[in-house]
Order: sequence, then structure tokens, then C-alpha cells
Amino acid sequence: MDIRSEARIAHPQRAVFEAYRDHLPEAARFIPDVREIVVRKREESNGRVSLHNEWASDREIPSVASAFLKPEHLRWDDFAVWTDADSAGDWQIKTRVFTDRVTCRGRTAILADGPKACRVVLTGQLRIEITELPGVPSFLAKRLGPQVEKFIVTLITPNLESTNRGIAAWLDSRG
Repeated sequence: MDIRSEARIAHPQRAVFEAYRDHLPEAARFIPDVREIVVRKREESNGRVSLHNEWASDREIPSVASAFLKPEHLRWDDFAVWTDADSAGDWQIKTRVFTDRVTCRGRTAILADGPKACRVVLTGQLRIEITELPGVPSFLAKRLGPQVEKFIVTLITPNLESTNRGIAAWLDSRG
């Protein structure tokens, strides 16, 4: 399932690019439903920054789901390579649950939109393999998989947009 989000931020391209690449942990307090973002690894080389960020959700687990979802499942690993030359980051998300069945990767491009604004364009793919998942009959899995992907994409798209608003708020707070 395709993922796409686009937002205009009233800050210069370079400031937004650097905020995404270098300051997500500080901006996390401005992103609803995110408790924290922790940089686990950072490597810089030849205009490229490779990051491993760990995100933690601030959402409560509904009681109906608490039997199979644990707080550690509301964390995910974000592996990204940000390049100065194109002001973009290629990323991959690794979940903490069903890790062998979920693939999520894409690109976040920060594009100039005048001298004091930019557009953040996020494109990606989410794939969930539910065949052979215990409790899901194989004849249902082929039809159910795309529906699950669509449902998850509709849940995460507002979070992508709130990350853009969080970055803008963090930049605003710096004056």
C-alpha cells in the first residue's frame, strides 16, 4: 500500500531539513502521541548522515488489546540515510511486533517553496504479510492483507502530518 503525505512548512528548506535530520528528539515534545525519540546510532560521512532513531508512542493500549500488545510494541526503529545534496532522507521502519511480516520504507524530501518556506513530501510503501499468521485462514489472508494495510495507512497518515506540525512548532519555539 502506498503512503503519501505532503505539507508546506513556513520555514526555510535548510532549517526544516536539519530539524528532521538532527533535532527530532527535541521536536518530539511537539508531536502528539510521541513520548520520545532516542538516537541510537548516528554516523556522518561525505554529506550523508545515517541514523537509527527509536520512537516511542505515548498512546495507551486499549484494554481489549492488552492481552497481545505490550508497551514495547508501541516502539519502532527508524533507520534513515539523509543526504545533503538532495535534502532528502531514505528510511525504513522496523516494528517490534510481527517484525518478519511488516515492511515499511520510503523517502522524505524537503523541497524549497520560496526563500522562507518548503514542502515536505513523504512517499513510501507499507507491506504486511498475513499469510501463515496463526488464526488467519489462508483463503482470507489474501483478501484481508490489503484491507489491513489500507487501515494502517489511514491511521499513520495523520501522524505523519502531525510530525510536520511538530517540526514547525519546534522551529517556531526557537525564534
